[in-house]
Amino acid sequence: MSFPESDEPPHNNNQENEIAAQKEQILKQILSSEARMRLNNIKMVKPELSDLVEQYLIGMATQGKLPGQLSDDQLKQILLSIQQPKRDFKINRV
Repeated sequence: MSFPESDEPPHNNNQENEIAAQKEQILKQILSSEARMRLNNIKMVKPELSDLVEQYLIGMATQGKLPGQLSDDQLKQILLSIQQPKRDFKINRV
């Protein structure tokens, strides 16, 4: 007789789906349609950056620090402030 080797309970996937649905609902309320499209495009290319921005936006919304819906330009400013500055390497050959 063998037992499944999963350490996680079976209802964990259902909880993840509920959390994802709540996150999407909050983002729909605080982002304009253009900003949501931009965030979804970023999610396809850089999922870690997208998750970081989503956590930041949801945190700001739950604290009541967002005045209303964020436009695409406002989301661009947030993205610029969150992203790490790229380092420029210069190699000199002798």
